[in-house]
Amino acid sequence: TLLAANTLSVTKDGKTEELTAKNIIIATGARARDLPFAPADGKRIWTYRHAMVPPEMPKKLLVIGSGAIGIEFASFYNDMGADVTVVEMLDRIVPVEDADVSAFLEKSLTKQGMTIMTGAGVESLKATATAVSATIKGNDGKVVTSEFTHCIVAIGIVPNTENIGLEALGVEMDRGFLKTDANCRTDVPGLWAIGDITAPPWLAHKASHEGVIAAETIAGGHPHAMDSLNIPGCTYCHPQVASVGLTEAKAKEAGYDVKIGNFPFMGNGKAIALGEAEGFIKTVFDAKTGELLGAHMVGAEVTELIQGYTIGKTAELVEADFMHTVFPHPTLSEMMHESVLGAYGKMLHM
Repeated sequence: TLLAANTLSVTKDGKTEELTAKNIIIATGARARDLPFAPADGKRIWTYRHAMVPPEMPKKLLVIGSGAIGIEFASFYNDMGADVTVVEMLDRIVPVEDADVSAFLEKSLTKQGMTIMTGAGVESLKATATAVSATIKGNDGKVVTSEFTHCIVAIGIVPNTENIGLEALGVEMDRGFLKTDANCRTDVPGLWAIGDITAPPWLAHKASHEGVIAAETIAGGHPHAMDSLNIPGCTYCHPQVASVGLTEAKAKEAGYDVKIGNFPFMGNGKAIALGEAEGFIKTVFDAKTGELLGAHMVGAEVTELIQGYTIGKTAELVEADFMHTVFPHPTLSEMMHESVLGAYGKMLHM
């Protein structure tokens, strides 16, 4: 427990001691958010932790929530042969992604046999020794009760910030998440915070990078400040999803006049050779300056490809830099080049 900005009380085996330091970094992480009316029991109702070490293979699986975690497990268990239903309250799956990606992914997962219900909500969930009964209200207002063998609840996370002394110190928080500046400082001098207890995106690589920023700043260095728009997001479903920066809709909301490039996997020789010809790469540019505002991908190995755009975005490259870069042939990365060229009417292979 934090007694002060530089003092920590630690209790172990009934013994308590105090540790002091000029700086303390809080990295207590987060846990899965439970449904208030049906907490996870690890038997029939699972969180992501239970889903990673399942006691048995689900035959008929309900996944509540279609963010990265929900869709990853839904896709995995569908590939393993389970009958999977996904329920999402919003009007599309993976709602933080570009709308075109959401639409493509939903069509692909449905084609693979998954049942996807958007604009729907689970009104009750009751577990027995052998099944889970769910009452689901669809987007048409109809309420249906269905039985599943298991359920994964993937409706977000809760930061582990309770009962560690933060309230007494008056640390500024937002719904339990600590507010920090771009170098991971809280508003209490000497107290720093990184990872899933801070603002989104809640990703392992973002947390690790925050640790570097905090440590180097404490040591007197001058690291690049955190910019969440330069953090790539990856969803390891089938097909994969990856993105960085603003979606087309968010860019327009921010007032940008945009140029959009979109290149399909079907136009790429390597994708066809791999037998992975479904997917696309979409790029969003500022029409006035040529700045790369965002990149969005769905398809094979896009979680590897996204780093090219992430480097470009971090380095503040413009459209000409991407256009004049030579991409090796035959590779999936050529689609990145084509997408950029397409945004400016210069596509070569379509």
